[in-house]
Amino acid sequence: MINVGVLGATGAVGQRFVQLLAEHPWFNLTTLTASERSAGKLYRDVVKWRLDVPFPEQAGDIRVSPTGVSSLKDVDLVFSALPAEIAGGIETACAEAGLGVCSNASSHRMDPDVPLVVTELNPDHLGLIDVQRDRGRDGFIVTNPNCSTIVMTLALAPIRDFRFTDIRVATMQAVSGAGFEGVPAMGIFDNIVPYIGQEEEKMETETLKIMGTLDGSTVRPPSFRVSASCHRVPVLDGHTMAIWADIADPVDKVREAFLNYTPSVPALPTLPEKSVQFFSEPDRPQPRLDRMRGRGMTVSVGRLRKGIRFIAMGHNTIRGAAGASVLNAELISTKNYL
Repeated sequence: MINVGVLGATGAVGQRFVQLLAEHPWFNLTTLTASERSAGKLYRDVVKWRLDVPFPEQAGDIRVSPTGVSSLKDVDLVFSALPAEIAGGIETACAEAGLGVCSNASSHRMDPDVPLVVTELNPDHLGLIDVQRDRGRDGFIVTNPNCSTIVMTLALAPIRDFRFTDIRVATMQAVSGAGFEGVPAMGIFDNIVPYIGQEEEKMETETLKIMGTLDGSTVRPPSFRVSASCHRVPVLDGHTMAIWADIADPVDKVREAFLNYTPSVPALPTLPEKSVQFFSEPDRPQPRLDRMRGRGMTVSVGRLRKGIRFIAMGHNTIRGAAGASVLNAELISTKNYL
């Protein structure tokens, strides 16, 4: 068993990490950190559990530590659910102290020597861990993408070998993506908010790094372009998006690629039976019906039409955040980086 901790364990993504790690077969959850006002108290006494699954009682007995390297002496790997504005320095300090860091924060995603990984799509990018260590870092940082970026890129994984020059996407993103206090009720009921700060920029840049080619110590981006328009809608969980991929091949050939897709990665505890689920029904996928497929780790695809146009949907706090990071950590452990 590998001893692990969670940085920022009381927030929305932090709670997802705790849920996924509490009974993990490979990872032993021993350390939870939060703000100074929560430090020294039992996790059950400081967390307002808001997930739609039972509270993991074994995690409730963990005494919360202040967020910092000094609290992580007994762990080998930490999962970061910290806000981006504070994550950067803390994650760097952890990596320099010899810890592995799997981060959901945006702070290091675009650093040249930090892998931005979707396990099924670019596992070879973990080679950048060696680049970090060659530059004197004892530990490492690995990131997962923004919650909307990961849904789109995983949906593109079955068709990545088709030739296209442009990707256009319009998202309909769940309110949980903004955190527990992120969107006031009066701002989202009976409404659509056509702006999410920095979301479009993240989708347009992160996609190119993820789908790029690792060339020695750098990632060479692909030649296509990405254009995104992002919107917040009154759905609790599950980001839905309409994607246009400029592919000239017949739609039947593209459909076959979706139906036959199997990722080339080893069996991992958090890997779903189907990473991409294709629907032939004209009215699927839908967040309420499909977000928990594969225990929330499956991205669902449907409404495939000429163009190529299709709909993709995935659970934003599981596949789009904590689950993606846990899956990356499982892959890392198979490669003996810990």
